[in-house]
Amino acid sequence: MSKYLVTASYTAEGVKGLMQEGGSMRLEAATAAIESCGGSVDCFYYAFGKDDVVGIVDFPDVASATAVSLMINSTGAVHLRTTPLMTVEEIDAAAQMTPAYRPPGD
Repeated sequence: MSKYLVTASYTAEGVKGLMQEGGSMRLEAATAAIESCGGSVDCFYYAFGKDDVVGIVDFPDVASATAVSLMINSTGAVHLRTTPLMTVEEIDAAAQMTPAYRPPGD
């Protein structure tokens, strides 16, 4: 499983729904969506400022993460952003690679 940082901001309609249902019910709905695609929730927090929700989730593959993102964003009530997270070891492995690349104009 790969980890993803999930951040979200509610639209005005989404905030109305959150206030009506409460945070616990929205977490249940988000968890159900994530689990329906084989994922799980590591942590989930509400915040204020740019982001209303911050969480770490696990997904078995990119397609599963994308499916949940598309489903939630399609409602128009939430703007969800999903960012893949990498381990220190994955960065170490990437730093040891030397891709063949020619910059533009060379």
